[in-house]
Amino acid sequence: MSDPLCIRRHLGWLAVVVLAAECISLVSQIPGAAPTTAVTSPQFQATPEQVGDALMAHQRYQAAIESYKIGQIQSATTWNKMGVAYQLMLNVDDAERCYAKAMKLDPKNAVAVNNMGSIYMAKKNYGKAERTYKKALKLDPHSALVHKNLGTALLAERRYQKGWESYQTALAIDPTIFDHSSSIRVENPASIQDRGAMNFYMAKSCVKAGMTARAVDYLRMALNEGFTTPKKIMADTELAGLRTVPAFQQLLASQGVSVVPAAVSTTVQQ
Repeated sequence: MSDPLCIRRHLGWLAVVVLAAECISLVSQIPGAAPTTAVTSPQFQATPEQVGDALMAHQRYQAAIESYKIGQIQSATTWNKMGVAYQLMLNVDDAERCYAKAMKLDPKNAVAVNNMGSIYMAKKNYGKAERTYKKALKLDPHSALVHKNLGTALLAERRYQKGWESYQTALAIDPTIFDHSSSIRVENPASIQDRGAMNFYMAKSCVKAGMTARAVDYLRMALNEGFTTPKKIMADTELAGLRTVPAFQQLLASQGVSVVPAAVSTTVQQ
């Protein structure tokens, strides 16, 4: 469950909430846009790119692409936006083409590089995705999103310890990184076993970050996917902190295991 692009985080341009009355004359020129009544505004004239941004925010991806194409696309940012639109429509080939163009125009555009990594993830080329995410991190080493994506690629390669370390780095930078919901979702790792591993190590990372409710949710998925067992969970010292959490107790009880919180040790002076 890797996020190649958190739209609100990395595409601040989507925050351009265009006033409908001011954009309507341009929207009406876009193929696929609904017919509208022309409204003029002497104070504001939206550019095709701004209209495209507004259409993206309303999930009208094909219309957004057509709007971006009205002007001559010269910037890496605009090519990246088009790539996102294509990817949201599950057209990974055209998305890849747009990201490649963005990277050619601006080789230091970490967002476009990260998004290219998501294309390799979608195509299950996990080794190439890993290398691409590492390239993005050289450009933006403090991106929680890229660290998270790298962790997912590593887990897909069954390099569990390294993947977990990347998840922990992501959480240290942004404790809410796994909560971002308005994002493009890439394909999960190929097998149920790989998804189980990813969920198990996400649970461990969430425990470390104090996100106990989320940790229990991930453990439930890891159990359902057959990656782990109640016995292994109980033996994991890094998960011991969950033993006092009612949801964790209920989860293990559903697996036939009664959870007894570890006894509190005391030091006795003699």
